[in-house]
Amino acid sequence: MKTYEIVIKPISGFGTPLKGDTLFGHICWQAVYDDRLFDKSITELLSDYAVNPFMVVSSAFIKMKDYYILKRPDTPLDMLFNLDLSNRETIKKRKDLKKKIWMKLKSNTKIQSLKVDEFYLTEDELLNELLKTAHIKTNKLFGLKSNSVCLIKDYQQPHNTINRLTGTTGEERFAPFSVSQNVFNEIVELVVFVMVRDDITIEMVTEALKRIGMTGFGKDASTGLGKFEIKGYKQLNLKSLGADNPNACYTLSPCVPERDFFRKAYFSPFIRFGRHGDILARSSNPFKNPIIMADEGAVFLVKDGSVFEKPYIGMAISGISKVEPKALAQGYSLYLPVKVEVEE
Repeated sequence: MKTYEIVIKPISGFGTPLKGDTLFGHICWQAVYDDRLFDKSITELLSDYAVNPFMVVSSAFIKMKDYYILKRPDTPLDMLFNLDLSNRETIKKRKDLKKKIWMKLKSNTKIQSLKVDEFYLTEDELLNELLKTAHIKTNKLFGLKSNSVCLIKDYQQPHNTINRLTGTTGEERFAPFSVSQNVFNEIVELVVFVMVRDDITIEMVTEALKRIGMTGFGKDASTGLGKFEIKGYKQLNLKSLGADNPNACYTLSPCVPERDFFRKAYFSPFIRFGRHGDILARSSNPFKNPIIMADEGAVFLVKDGSVFEKPYIGMAISGISKVEPKALAQGYSLYLPVKVEVEE
């Protein structure tokens, strides 16, 4: 198994977040469209997915030169910052620390401990560093006008449904509505981590992502959303970024962890209300069963070191569709082996 980082450049807004399980699903659809893409059919690729996944895809994170900008771990603040819980000033300090939602990691440095104040940034601090890096003082949001400089803007796109009998909008299903989309600042580049089996090459994966980027990813791709370009890739070892003596896994995508593998878990719940794509979107039941997952940024304390023998954790998720019994979802996640300071 080999792991790579793939750098992508957004060139439009996104109606769907770039999460690992959704990216994996889009790549699988590319294999359905073209059996030659991975030199195997989708049936062959998924035949042993429950025990030997051919690919595990992370969520997309911000890339800044030699730094990865990841989500702050979903642990209590006192496990990340030095807090004096007996001091009343701590309450005010906690409010400020909660704003530090990003974790900045250098790509050639080991994370010996998560309890390092310099790792964590607020939205404004991250934006200032990105602007300095790009030498830009104004805001550019792919053509959108904004009065304030921002990193990611939640933009409401108005839509109209025209009644062809009256030639106008109206009430109920013909009423105007808005669809939310995330628009990135033009200086932002994203990184996706991908693990592939030895029979899969990174060129196959980048070709699949290139096709997705051209046609659009996620919701409202037909209206121009979800477009991106591949800027490059390189092989890396995620374990080389982790602690020498880890006791936990920091996850890089939503996942469903195995039972009895971990002694304690810190995570934000993420419920995936999935929906079929392509021709199954027009089936008698286009919706998949909901899946409760641990969102990226989860920290799982291991029972023993055997967990670190594999570059991923989690499991395959089956039984998610009533119209396609063979449908699967990615419940796996790549991880960084980290050291968490906890009281035993």
